[in-house]
Amino acid sequence: MTTTLLPSDTPEPFLISFSGMDGAGKSTQIQILCADLAAAGVPVLQLAFWDHVAAFARMRANFSIKFLKSDGRVGTPTQPVRRNDKNASAWYLVVARTFLYSVDAMMLRRIIRRTQKRFAGVIIFDRYIYDQLATLPLERSWARAYARMILKVVPRPDLPFVLDAVPEEARGRKPEYPLEFMHRYRAAYVRLSTLAGLILIDPLSQEATSDAVTGCLRSAPGSSELKSLEKFEPQKDDAGLLATLSENSRGT
Repeated sequence: MTTTLLPSDTPEPFLISFSGMDGAGKSTQIQILCADLAAAGVPVLQLAFWDHVAAFARMRANFSIKFLKSDGRVGTPTQPVRRNDKNASAWYLVVARTFLYSVDAMMLRRIIRRTQKRFAGVIIFDRYIYDQLATLPLERSWARAYARMILKVVPRPDLPFVLDAVPEEARGRKPEYPLEFMHRYRAAYVRLSTLAGLILIDPLSQEATSDAVTGCLRSAPGSSELKSLEKFEPQKDDAGLLATLSENSRGT
């Protein structure tokens, strides 16, 4: 596929990421923000970390299903499932994660650089490298040191959101993992928010969370340039770019 570069005077894409444990409301807030930006005439490109960045995604999913006996489906209040992947904490899995997350970080860096050359607008990530790091035992000094190293490699979003949630309520929306793990997972996100300087949004109603996200966007450095993006017409097929990124993540 031929790459069409954007004009040299195009503002750099504004990067936003949404992180948080399962059931925190990330997908809902992303949908609301995408709709608001589109209504304002601002081009939006939505990327999913697992679909467009994570290295060897299919192999990793198959390993969880076959060897960890994890249910690959998404849990719902009426159809709970038993996931067993990121909550598994055997030492050899932690070692494997540190390797894979390093590859993920390099993939993320490359993908953002490629996308910045071909897209003018707002790039919204559904999960980011932060969600990978939150699965590590960040109460350990070595894990925090590793996280700091990875954070130096990946581009920092202009707005890196972490949506907090009450574990019991999050599990009620997505019954997939044991409640004990959900509490540990939440603590890891809180610790990571301090470590990486992320924007932690307390558990709020859907509307209040949306207002908090919008308020951060309006006051963020560089957000005043978003309106100027309206004059730039798309230079490529977004679907084609997404397909290319997906292929890259699976065939790293």
